[in-house]
Amino acid sequence: MNREVTLPLIVDDRGTLQVTAADVSKLLRTVGGRWLRLVEAGQEGLDEDTVATLTIELAKLADRIDVACIAHSSGGASG
Repeated sequence: MNREVTLPLIVDDRGTLQVTAADVSKLLRTVGGRWLRLVEAGQEGLDEDTVATLTIELAKLADRIDVACIAHSSGGASG
């Protein structure tokens, strides 16, 4: 299944980007890592399988953002 994700990034009234894609992908990876550490520490109420699945999906999204940025900066993709 091909799932396209469009992330509206935060821009000011002049169109200047306020949040970089690198910051977004770093945030996604950080959230997943923190969830995993909470599970490893025995945090109650967190299902290990669910956290693992969500963390993997966040990492995949971060990877897609990174790849799209690399392709864009190298002129290798359009759209």
